[in-house]
Amino acid sequence: MIIIGGGPAGLMAAEQLTNAGYAVDLYDAMPTLGRKFLLAGIGGLNITHSEPFEAFCSRYAEREPQLQPLLARFGAEELRAWCAELGVETFVGTSGRVFPNEMKAAPLLRAWLARLKRNGLRVHPRHRWMGWDAQGQLVFETSGKEPPPNLPLSGEGQEGDAPLHSSPDKGRLGGVSSPPVILALGGGSWKKLGSDGAWVKLLTDSHIPIAPLKPANCGFLCAWSAHLSSRFAGSPLKSVTLRFTDLTGQTETRMGEMIVTARGVEGSLIYAFSARLRDTLAAHGSATFHLDLLPNHSHTQLEAALHKKPANKTLGNFLKSSWKLDGVKAALLFETLDKAHWQNIPLLAATLKAIPITVTATTPIDEAISTAGGVPFEALDENLMLRHLPGVFCAGEMLDWEAPTGGYLLTACFASGREAGNGVIRWLTSVSDRRPVPQP
Repeated sequence: MIIIGGGPAGLMAAEQLTNAGYAVDLYDAMPTLGRKFLLAGIGGLNITHSEPFEAFCSRYAEREPQLQPLLARFGAEELRAWCAELGVETFVGTSGRVFPNEMKAAPLLRAWLARLKRNGLRVHPRHRWMGWDAQGQLVFETSGKEPPPNLPLSGEGQEGDAPLHSSPDKGRLGGVSSPPVILALGGGSWKKLGSDGAWVKLLTDSHIPIAPLKPANCGFLCAWSAHLSSRFAGSPLKSVTLRFTDLTGQTETRMGEMIVTARGVEGSLIYAFSARLRDTLAAHGSATFHLDLLPNHSHTQLEAALHKKPANKTLGNFLKSSWKLDGVKAALLFETLDKAHWQNIPLLAATLKAIPITVTATTPIDEAISTAGGVPFEALDENLMLRHLPGVFCAGEMLDWEAPTGGYLLTACFASGREAGNGVIRWLTSVSDRRPVPQP
């Protein structure tokens, strides 16, 4: 049994198969496993979300019908229980997001890999999948580097060795039997962590339809002035409300936080709208949203207060003393509204409630937190097996779905990996049941 890809989806598939008693070989291009998973936990591992199931599933937008059955079998509650089995307790934050008590990814990954190793998982690091040979066997490119005797299964200094069954010579390793094989190769962002999207050509060469990879949960570029870009790059915008009308005419308003960068905007509030901003960019070449810098004050309240501004007090000082509006927020206001209009109280109040921000492009796909596009569910059967490549299963971010940050990405990766692992077991059982019974 072969799995290619050592992220959450591949490891969860391995868990189902090893629990069922199958011998499993896992191949990964990187020296250690779970590198992007570890990166996700640097600022606090947001592993899932506590909101009600229907609302949770709605975060997957047009792919909700395909992912809802998987999440019904392994969703947020099941994921938290699974973490507890590994000795990692979780808690719900004030935003409803779920985190391990220690906040880090490494303890969870360490405990998980140790359990998989006890179950007999064999790991082959530094093996980059190159497709199939003429006989339909899997081909891997090896680095030519022999790992140390006690190579950790992943980073953070775990103990234990990872069995390596490869040639020490640099080059191609062919003749690895297939099928069944589970592909859990990730998306197309953060190439240095292993998700480079190289699998797209390998599958398209095998006539598998692939939706083009696009950045998701990404930043966007803006035409800032030199002053704003140089003075306020990296500044957080806290307690602002973003309003955006998408291509379908639907308007959403949401409060949160974001960051002004030297090139544009990024952060959790932006990521919540990134798919719709990206699609509007693709259709029109630009997209404009509006920021309410003072969401806790009405337009009427702002007008009334602005009329009381002392004549000897500058607008900047008045905004700072009245509403603590300074720094990057004030810079955005002054960048939007020319000084000639500062005495126009209705316009000034309206601008404070709706700063227009126009984005002109996404940041590069390799900088995105995740990617949209990939293997469409229509190319898969109910076991997540490719219809045109029997015995080849797909899971994780390489499938064509996307979701905002908040724990939704990881939950779906875990759920789809579990589904692919169990799908292999169902398929093998089905194939066995169809074999002719030998006659005496």
